[in-house]
Amino acid sequence: MINIKFDENLKRMMMEYSVNQVALSKEIGVAQSAISAWLNKKKEPSITSLWLLADYFDCSVDELIGRE
Repeated sequence: MINIKFDENLKRMMMEYSVNQVALSKEIGVAQSAISAWLNKKKEPSITSLWLLADYFDCSVDELIGRE
């Protein structure tokens, strides 16, 4: 079974980078409401959004989604 921990990892990375939803949305060009939906498990990010987040947080997409 695949256990995706994207929301947990995104929260952790946002804390590590001291960035809130509004600031992150401006940095990566995604609506703040989309980030909120990701954090609340209401929607999943597109692959493009995952790439943008990985670039911003200087990590891999696998790390973002918790794939080992």
